[in-house]
Amino acid sequence: MGLTVKKIERLKDPGRYADGGGLYLQVMSPSNKSWLFRYQRNVRDEDGRTVLNPKGRPLVRERWMGLGPLHTFDLPEARELARAKRKLLADGIDPLDAKQSERAERARAAAKRKTFKQAAEAYFEKQEESWSNLKHRAQFLSTLETYAFPVLGDLPVDAITTDDLLRVFNAEIKPRKGAPADAGPQRFWLARPETARRVRTRIEAVLAWATFRGFRSGENPARWVGHLKHELPAQGDVDRNQPALPWQQTAVFLAELKGREGIAPRALEFLILTAMRTSEVTGAKWSEVNLTDASWTIPAERMKMKRPHTVPLSPRAVQILETVPREDDNPFVFVGGIAGKGLSNAAMAELVKRMNTPELRWVDAQGEAIVPHGFRSTFRDWAAERTRYPNHVVEMALAHVVGNKVEAAYRRGQLLDWRKRLMKDWATYCETPTPADREGDNVVALGAGR
Repeated sequence: MGLTVKKIERLKDPGRYADGGGLYLQVMSPSNKSWLFRYQRNVRDEDGRTVLNPKGRPLVRERWMGLGPLHTFDLPEARELARAKRKLLADGIDPLDAKQSERAERARAAAKRKTFKQAAEAYFEKQEESWSNLKHRAQFLSTLETYAFPVLGDLPVDAITTDDLLRVFNAEIKPRKGAPADAGPQRFWLARPETARRVRTRIEAVLAWATFRGFRSGENPARWVGHLKHELPAQGDVDRNQPALPWQQTAVFLAELKGREGIAPRALEFLILTAMRTSEVTGAKWSEVNLTDASWTIPAERMKMKRPHTVPLSPRAVQILETVPREDDNPFVFVGGIAGKGLSNAAMAELVKRMNTPELRWVDAQGEAIVPHGFRSTFRDWAAERTRYPNHVVEMALAHVVGNKVEAAYRRGQLLDWRKRLMKDWATYCETPTPADREGDNVVALGAGR
């Protein structure tokens, strides 16, 4: 005979009391009663075949499944729950396995409702201890909070599309303080190119992690090659994938560099102060230099963009030129080991390698050994994060393409004074190895807004 409501009320002794059809009432105490469903399943091996006992009969195992407490489900409801489990068994489905599958599916569904901000914070928490560069760790979430979260932060991470990414990078931002009075809002991707590239990389990393964890599926909409590369406008001649010294360490690096004798150290120092490319420095000739005007004009045939470029020289850069040894009948500013020739293109790279021996001390944000060409990115990061110079002034200092031909010609003729101030500020910063600079704090705005 099965259970009744009155019998259930009288049950006080701990135990399991059968109702029939696999339904049991489990009594732990007079106030703690719950429903159980008992059933048996054939034991199967790894290949799904039924395991037999020594007598050749199917080996079975007993399973108990909780259905809920008595105060939540009364007797008729418990019987209906047990009936539903018997129907699953009739269809060849193990009720406990089905319950676990449903729970896992609910967990997956809940995970896919994770927002981009939640995914970014979770990814950062998992990765931050592996990032040795404190600046890189500090900037990861701060840049996403500034530029990505306003657009992506509350979106489900599995719903983010290419259009959402384009909204991030095409968002209008205010021009930097000190920009021309008529400068209107600019698109993030073009106005802050270095920061925008880093934000894209960080978004891509978060979405890749979310895919790995099952929070989203499909292609990564933040990927560059074969995707956003075709959607976002070119940022100009950008120096990518070159390990660059964090700008906060430049003054300390130069202090060590000044202590080294030879042509290569002076050439590398000159390269850093002018933010030019290796070949432009090693190929520099005295005919290009005007010490009176403190300028260096590189002819078009030696420039990557095939246009002449004038570099304003800081007092320290001029001093370097005034003190480097000269050779008769040698037109090159930085003479090499062969008479009449300039310094080898590899000389500065070899110097940096020697400065990193026996241990790596001068590395980029990812821990890679720096190279001379990376100092262009160092200069650009410093200008973007520490000064108020407009983006086009910094781009022109790097001899990048600025706007269309008419705009570029106008700016080339009008911005030399600004670039003189920019290069002087850069040289001043490079010669100021204060503790605050080494640690990357106490950042103040310099330049165009003064």
